[in-house]
Amino acid sequence: MSAQPDPPGVLVLVTAVIGFAAVAFRPVWRIARNAVTIAHEGGHALVALLTGRKLRGIRLEFDTSGLTLSAGRPTGPGMMFTLLAGYIAPSLVGLGGAWLLGGNRITLLLWLAVVLLLLMLINIRNLFGVLSLVVTGAIVLAVSWYASPQVQAVFAYASVWFLLFGGVRPVFELQKLRSRGRMPESDADQLAGVTRVPALFWVGVFLVVDLAALVVGAFLLAGQWLPELSTA
Repeated sequence: MSAQPDPPGVLVLVTAVIGFAAVAFRPVWRIARNAVTIAHEGGHALVALLTGRKLRGIRLEFDTSGLTLSAGRPTGPGMMFTLLAGYIAPSLVGLGGAWLLGGNRITLLLWLAVVLLLLMLINIRNLFGVLSLVVTGAIVLAVSWYASPQVQAVFAYASVWFLLFGGVRPVFELQKLRSRGRMPESDADQLAGVTRVPALFWVGVFLVVDLAALVVGAFLLAGQWLPELSTA
């Protein structure tokens, strides 16, 4: 699959603003957060399979929460990595997307997204989860199939920026809820039970990984417009 031409530098910058605004503006975030939840639960599911656990199913809820059930040892590396994957998955997916966009593989990125959504759909166990994945996949498929290269570029860059920014915010939300005693069974607390390492440490791990992905992803995407600034 051939690479697309380099996008205009202003497109990369404008889509970064769009992605940040979608995360920072609460009314938009309440809806768009579903995409982060999809990546979060997909991360749990993928790592569960990779570590030899048996995937029982995935639920995506209307309030943007989610649940991934897997069977296997309740302790050990498999369980630890499965729990660890959720809060870092959106940022790592965004980082992978930034790497593809750095090579101008816009259409490839969109098609990969459709394939991953379809694979995840097989394991969804509730109606809202099915609707959420079908609608998301239909939007991505329509853009990849019918939209002009310019529209594809705007959609792809805005989506990747959104995942990079959107991977960070849930970590702060997690700790805020934990401090109020409203998430006693959070991924961080379950990790604390599995590893005997305090939950706050795991919240810090989530944050460090997500911020690192944001920084590296931003550099990969910024490489598309920095040369224009240097020659201006």
